[in-house]
Amino acid sequence: MNTFKYIKPKLFSVLKDYSREQFAKDLIAGIIVAIIALPLSIALAIASGVKPEQGLYTAVVAGFFISFLGGSRVQIGGPTAAFVVIIYGIIAQYGMSGLTIATFLAGIMMILMGVLRFGNLIKFIPKTITVGFTLGIAIGIFSGQLKDLFGLDMGAVPAEFVEKWVSYVQHFHTIQWPTLMIGMLALLIQIFWPHVSQKIPGSLVAIIVTTAIVSFGHLPVATIGDLYTIKAGLPTLTMPNLSFSLIRQMISPAFTIAILASIESLLSCVVSDGMIGSRHRSNAELVGQGVGNMMSALFGGIPATGAIARTAANVKNGGRTPIAGIVHALTLLLILLFLMPYASLIPMSCLASILVIVAYNMSGWRTFIYMLRKAPKSDIAVLLITLFLTVFFDLVVAIEFGMILAAFLFLKRMSDVATVRQWVDKDNLDNEEISEDIDLKRVPKHTVVYEIFGSLFFGATTEFLNFTHEEGKRVLILRMRNVPAMDISGLEALEETFEICKKKKMTLILSHVNEQPYHVMEKAGFIEKIGRDNICKNIDASLERAESFA
Repeated sequence: MNTFKYIKPKLFSVLKDYSREQFAKDLIAGIIVAIIALPLSIALAIASGVKPEQGLYTAVVAGFFISFLGGSRVQIGGPTAAFVVIIYGIIAQYGMSGLTIATFLAGIMMILMGVLRFGNLIKFIPKTITVGFTLGIAIGIFSGQLKDLFGLDMGAVPAEFVEKWVSYVQHFHTIQWPTLMIGMLALLIQIFWPHVSQKIPGSLVAIIVTTAIVSFGHLPVATIGDLYTIKAGLPTLTMPNLSFSLIRQMISPAFTIAILASIESLLSCVVSDGMIGSRHRSNAELVGQGVGNMMSALFGGIPATGAIARTAANVKNGGRTPIAGIVHALTLLLILLFLMPYASLIPMSCLASILVIVAYNMSGWRTFIYMLRKAPKSDIAVLLITLFLTVFFDLVVAIEFGMILAAFLFLKRMSDVATVRQWVDKDNLDNEEISEDIDLKRVPKHTVVYEIFGSLFFGATTEFLNFTHEEGKRVLILRMRNVPAMDISGLEALEETFEICKKKKMTLILSHVNEQPYHVMEKAGFIEKIGRDNICKNIDASLERAESFA
């Protein structure tokens, strides 16, 4: 069991010291978070192109397993806005069976990532990419709500961004003013309600108020019941119709779901850790998220991940163990069983306004503006390209292209800072040129010293071959204390330098070789080739070694 301690669910650790007082706090927090999750789950499901109850299936099933098997004390799992655009696109192209397979495959991928200890690798995705695609998703969510918010008579909303806006413009004359007024009222309630109470979510108040106005006022405003038949009761286990061709087609969308779910859930864990002074188990969290997504797919749900806003609400209301997340899931299950018929009365424009607020809150536009003003040009390029690709193409292309571009730009930066500098002999300088703060060394007359700065890798090796070999020099010292890492291309550059030294009858001495480069050289047999005596621990030892060749 100790072998797999890194994926041990947090629930099993915290129950050792569990108390009645904490259970009472977790119970209250779980119920409050369920109330917050109710309108969001329904709204996100409809925006994703699936039935309203499927959002609750996700919050119940995935939410339960994410809390039960996850690596965070306070994570709340369920449907989130980040997946809306992806789900909508998958359903438009492959139908519900395609989404089910993609979600199930994404769950398997996340479990494998957790078992293989990939939890810490998520940090290598640059912030420029996450900020870019998050804003892109927010723009996509906002764009998808205008039909219901304005009550436009236009049929199905196109999936593509440009076609969507063209269709809005063409049908804008069909605007329904009562629908817009209800949507604006719901929007204002959500904006100003937090000044009244922080305990009850503004989205729930907006739903209650607008539903009452539309129902008792008999206003001509479209409701969920006008467009969907809401099914109450327990979700049923269903196996998708599998085919090899469909599975092959869904690998790429599944990978995107897995990466996005991993990023969002682990980011939520980091945020909540700071709030409660705890540490999550990233690999256990990935396993819990994976199982949650697999079970969500089997029970008719959609992709799920850790929800930052709901997790923060859990913490603020006293939740400190996964029991709160389990209570949240069970509370939503009771609502699903007994209260779902009332959801058919909710105005569509109210749900659209809820998602407009969700899009605004998740957009991170302030961070985006800050990066545009302060970041290097290469980072700005990655940011804007990721945003552009997310909005006009899809998230799969945006993440893949963004990661490739960011990697190449990083390599370019690393090669730019890699330099080789020749030492100047102290005896060749005038006294006026010697600063008291500089510890200059005396270099033997027959010796030339170069200091290497930066990693010796394939993108920077050309710099290291530019050594000048002066007449009368019999020793070349390469000081490598500022070389943290080296790849095979760097080793080849050193071997080429060694061959040049042999032709010129010079001895090559390496000074202060760090651990990783040393292992590379040792494995390739370069240490034996150059001679262990010519690998010196510091520059003083190297100069002393050079003196012996006088």
